[in-house]
Amino acid sequence: MVHETRSRTLAASQEEGKAAPKKQKTESKEQEGGQQAPSKNKKTADNEEHDGEQEPSKNKKLKAEESDLNGKATAVKEFSEFCKAIREHLTIEDMRKILQGNEQDASGSEDAVVPRCEDVMFYGPLDKCPVCGGQLECKGLKYNCTGTHSEWACCSFSTNNPSRRGGPIKVPDDVKNDFVRKWLKQQEGNKYPKRNLDDEGIFSGMMIALSGRMSRSHGYFKEQIMKHGGKVNNSVIGVTCVVASPAERHQGGSGGFAEALERGTPVVSENWIIDSVQKKEKQPLAAYDIASDVVPEGRGLPLGNLDPTEEAIETLAAELKLAGKRAVHKDSKLEKDGGHIYEKDGIIYNCAFSVCDLGGDINQLCIMQLIMVPENHLHLYYKKGPIGHDQMAEERVEDFGSRFNDAIKEFVRLFEEVTGNEFEPWEREKKFKKKCMKMYPLDMDDGVDVRHGGVALRQLGAAAAHCKLDPSVTFIMKQLCSQEIYRVHQLFHLAGEETLLEWKQDVESAPESGPAADAFWMEISNKWFTLFPTTRPYTMKGYEQIADNVASGLETVRDINVASRLIGDVFGSTLDDPLSQCYKKLGCSINRVVEDSEDYKMILKYLEKTYEPVKVGDVVYSATVERIYAVESSALPSYDEIKKLPNKVLLWCGTRSSNLLRHLRDGFVPAVCHIPVPGYMFGKAIVCSDAAAEAALYGFTAVDRPEGYLVLAVASLGKEIQEITGTPGSEDVKRMEEKKMGVKGVGRKTTDPSEHFTWRDGVTVPCGKLVPSTNKDGPLEYNEYAVYDPKQVSIAFLVGVKYEEQNMEVVPDE
Repeated sequence: MVHETRSRTLAASQEEGKAAPKKQKTESKEQEGGQQAPSKNKKTADNEEHDGEQEPSKNKKLKAEESDLNGKATAVKEFSEFCKAIREHLTIEDMRKILQGNEQDASGSEDAVVPRCEDVMFYGPLDKCPVCGGQLECKGLKYNCTGTHSEWACCSFSTNNPSRRGGPIKVPDDVKNDFVRKWLKQQEGNKYPKRNLDDEGIFSGMMIALSGRMSRSHGYFKEQIMKHGGKVNNSVIGVTCVVASPAERHQGGSGGFAEALERGTPVVSENWIIDSVQKKEKQPLAAYDIASDVVPEGRGLPLGNLDPTEEAIETLAAELKLAGKRAVHKDSKLEKDGGHIYEKDGIIYNCAFSVCDLGGDINQLCIMQLIMVPENHLHLYYKKGPIGHDQMAEERVEDFGSRFNDAIKEFVRLFEEVTGNEFEPWEREKKFKKKCMKMYPLDMDDGVDVRHGGVALRQLGAAAAHCKLDPSVTFIMKQLCSQEIYRVHQLFHLAGEETLLEWKQDVESAPESGPAADAFWMEISNKWFTLFPTTRPYTMKGYEQIADNVASGLETVRDINVASRLIGDVFGSTLDDPLSQCYKKLGCSINRVVEDSEDYKMILKYLEKTYEPVKVGDVVYSATVERIYAVESSALPSYDEIKKLPNKVLLWCGTRSSNLLRHLRDGFVPAVCHIPVPGYMFGKAIVCSDAAAEAALYGFTAVDRPEGYLVLAVASLGKEIQEITGTPGSEDVKRMEEKKMGVKGVGRKTTDPSEHFTWRDGVTVPCGKLVPSTNKDGPLEYNEYAVYDPKQVSIAFLVGVKYEEQNMEVVPDE
């Protein structure tokens, strides 16, 4: 039996019991001479006598620990020696044959095959993945599965202690190699050693460059890198990444910093090294990137500070830079030369693709276009890279001149390369089969340009100056048409809704934990973030995240598309007064409510009584009423119709400013589906609240856009009102939808009923101080009211509010 840490490559020639390590020798001499290290603690004679009795056991433990450490270091060294020997004596072709003979993956480049063969021969053949049956492969400090769960997801299984098959390595007869035969004979009867990846180093296989002034000396970081298996290079050429202080970016950057940007080499914060060492695992480079600009054009707020739905919308605006199927990509620089998208035989040569695979750490966008410029010069524009990291993208503009067929062939080849599908069936019939690790085409047929979806401030200013509407109405129309609200391309389609409904059913039977559950949620997340790209995809888990990201995202994009088309039609024309025309197309009347009116005072009181500050992170925001508008929309039932219905209540409705134009033009639309979490727990219903605090959570847009609107609507709850205290089940929701009954969900806080009053025509205003209810364990924080018939709800007022940070310290100008 050979000790696990004994050299397997030199086992025949080495003898046991050779010289001990220097550290052990020194300590042994000290012990022989009776020397002892001075004690740091004062002890009694009895304690010292007791400690003397324990000394032999302590020495044994110390020796065992030192032996273990030395054994680990020896094992790593032996494996390194074996790897060096095998590379000298085996060809790549022989390595592939050995891998195949042991039922291991033999595909890939030399860089993939060599370490795979080394691992299998030294530590033993790997068993298949216990989750999907795929092949395991050592990557960094873990063995990851290279298999797939479906066309949308790679297998996420990983382990640092994989199962391996026993028995000797099988070497095919046609591998004629004396080194291998001799080595196999030496291993007869021996067990495979166990591979401890932690001993091999966090940065193993990485070449790292340090750049500029850092928070600690270069020597410190160099020591950390080398101590954990990495190498440090003085040049940027050929390195895995460049490590620098975030201050480098703001100070212009050193030469290495600038060269890294030019080469597309990742530049990461020094915290990447610190965190990787502390967590004992190499952290993803993208999470510590300090070189890419992820702030969309025209905005001052980083994407990381946006909520997931808005971030995805901003990502599309910033990354795609397209106005639809016939728009030339901005980064090609060919639009200014009069370029236009090439078309032939009904085919438009313009495609955008996306792929998100969290298991494979892939999150990319790709743009391909054939662009014709004057004098019949055809260009191919191609751009592919990680989302939000422009400097790392592969990008080229190739001039094919009059070689049209060559350009088309290259376009088709690239399409098949990135998608695994043929181009013409997709373009003509939308026939497409998603393949794992391959990109998915985004449908741009109904694309809406950012510049058309919203109107630039300069253009709005000119339009407002010539607007014939009342100044107060001009103000709100200017806000609703602002470019800051509409930054999205057409993405919403029925497939998105169908996908959401499929997921909802699948979640009900999904495994609760374990590898199968992880695989299920990763597949859902990959699919969503492929269809709806974002810079920060993550694995969604549970109904709440599906509601917040998928359902809410679909509804937001749907509403924005309606608004974008409305504004684009008007401002894309040559009208002298586009704001008035847009107002006319809304089909509603909007009138400012004067401040000394009874309605204004009533609404102000209702808001003050039922409002609680909005908390975003650690910052708390109050809301101040700026203006109030009375609204009458032709898409909604008139007030005269509503006042005839029973059980009428004036309620708050939360909405984003980006959704408001759609509500005014088309009326309220019920929730997209039933999900058993607040916001969607009532199914396909229009949901309102008697607490302004609830509406304010939706009305708050972003810290850099503090203005928003709260909606006050008159809702008839019908003759039959059901009061619920918990989360209704699917069957209960189905029954409520079919009966179109009024539902009140009791929150943990309720408005004081003693303060409620009646407005006009029997409309109840549940205005009262927020107090704890008897439903202390309910799922809702505030009371919510669900109405299933859109004809029973009508917008009465728009309340413009400004969110202001509370307890903010004001620093006077010097």
